[in-house]
Amino acid sequence: MLMNFSKMHGLGNDFVLFNNINNKFIFTSSIVKKLSDRNFGIGFDQLILVEKSFNKKIDFFYKIFNSDGTEVFQCVNGVRCFGRFINLKNISKKKNIYVMTKNQIFFLKNINKDIVSVKLSEPIFDSYKIPFLKKYSENGHYILINSKKIKYFTVSLGNPHCVIFVDNILLAKVDVIGSFLEKHFLFPLGVNVNFVEIVSKKEINVRTYERGVGETKSCGSGACASVIIGIKNNFLNKNVLVNLNGGKLNIFCEKKFKNILLSGNTTHVYDGKININNFL
Repeated sequence: MLMNFSKMHGLGNDFVLFNNINNKFIFTSSIVKKLSDRNFGIGFDQLILVEKSFNKKIDFFYKIFNSDGTEVFQCVNGVRCFGRFINLKNISKKKNIYVMTKNQIFFLKNINKDIVSVKLSEPIFDSYKIPFLKKYSENGHYILINSKKIKYFTVSLGNPHCVIFVDNILLAKVDVIGSFLEKHFLFPLGVNVNFVEIVSKKEINVRTYERGVGETKSCGSGACASVIIGIKNNFLNKNVLVNLNGGKLNIFCEKKFKNILLSGNTTHVYDGKININNFL
């Protein structure tokens, strides 16, 4: 069975997108994992499906899998590419759309342009909803990793995030600390670990270790989580430039977090066809 797909990326965070509005195929975790292999498959950080919405107020349903085959509830870089994909493939002629995942609604602006903006839902600090097996603390939490005391903060943007402030982003132990926290029992569904260096009140450097993927070139929700925690600690202003390994994002975030807007570039790399039967 031949299926069309597009390869895209948001600042190096790469995706494979399928138009699955007619539900022609069921993507299992095993198939996704095989497709994600960068030697024997297509290769990607996440796989994204465009599916039909049964809510009249929502334009499309958005389904996403990490490269290890696990289904997750959102990816901000991914949803921006989702919007651009819909425009490029003439699936919708709208410039602005509403997209829904299992637990989030996104408003996408300017999907007819390379720089797409997305409005996020309010962040979640409730430990039970993150989920995080400790009582929430605005002052953060501490954990010992290789005999070193690490301070971290927790928040969810539809997916769980941990934020750690560092003095030098280049020296951050991203793989060591990220892999330790990613599957720690305190995070029953895993966690994305963000390392943040503050340049000024309006600029930060961020590296992210994504659950089920490892360190990626960029993470949109991780950038937002970093800004949110920075604002809560009075480290940052409401307009922040976020420097990532793959490029730059602009984030506007009101202090009460009622309005969070992220803008950044999307890139269409190529289109292809794949015989999905080879991955069953």
